[in-house]
Amino acid sequence: MNLLKLFTGNANPALAAAVSQYLDIEIGKAHVGTFSDGEVNVEIQENVRGCDCFVLQPTCQPANTHLMELLIMIDALRRSSARRITAVIPYYGYARQDRKVRPRLPISAKLVADLISTAGTDRLLCIDLHAGQIQGFFDIPVDNLFATPVLLDAIRDRYGSQPLTIISPDAGGVERARAYAKRLNASLAIIDKRREAANVSQVMNIIGDVAGRTCVIVDDIVDTAGTLTEAATALKDAGAAVVSAAITHPVLSGPAIKRIRESSLTELVITDTVPLRPEADDCEQIRVVSISHLLSEAIRRINNVESVSSLFV
Repeated sequence: MNLLKLFTGNANPALAAAVSQYLDIEIGKAHVGTFSDGEVNVEIQENVRGCDCFVLQPTCQPANTHLMELLIMIDALRRSSARRITAVIPYYGYARQDRKVRPRLPISAKLVADLISTAGTDRLLCIDLHAGQIQGFFDIPVDNLFATPVLLDAIRDRYGSQPLTIISPDAGGVERARAYAKRLNASLAIIDKRREAANVSQVMNIIGDVAGRTCVIVDDIVDTAGTLTEAATALKDAGAAVVSAAITHPVLSGPAIKRIRESSLTELVITDTVPLRPEADDCEQIRVVSISHLLSEAIRRINNVESVSSLFV
């Protein structure tokens, strides 16, 4: 076992604390703050020469600040002669900008990948990348773990005895939904969204049988919750008995909480890759399950130079 050091910025201290407790190590001593003009200021306050350093920092809101904290911490560790630096990014911001959907647009997910690599990162560990091919944007090893085992347990505990249908909210999420349905021995349905004309609300067609069944919508990100709550309404209108959702990354920006409270969703199960704002903490429909054990075990195995393949469920 190589000497393991875990550092974190200001993005998700609760998750970092849970990981450090699982690994039975203390979080590394570092000052991560800002100068009076807003520049990020980092100082590593302990010896890391020859250490295997892990920097746990999701690039969640405010994304630019947390991204800069990550980059500058990595640079500080590299210049302090750390033996290896692994960026642990539970939520990879900018992942939705992974291709050009219209002319003259950036591919920001690639730009951020270049920044992380250039800063001095030797390896990347993340959870549920928005698109698996983002791994190819990096020239360093990438371990893209899935929150599936954690969310599967949460679904089984609550709905395992009920007639269950797993819902993909769009065509792009069918592979994920099929994986859930297979492991839960559940049926599968897909929501087909179509906008008939500009400034006209989307028409949602449901492909599959949902009448009288418990429906669980699965996805990787919930941001403003517009699509999610519209899907819940469409499922209820189609006769679903219960509509819930299981989502990995709870970005929950803008009107998301208001929409969830007013929606047909019985429950929204999320992980702690992104810390919740107080308004979301107070929402009774939201239930948080932790991915800290999954992340911690991956960190332990990487540090021990063991296989992490069994964690890719």
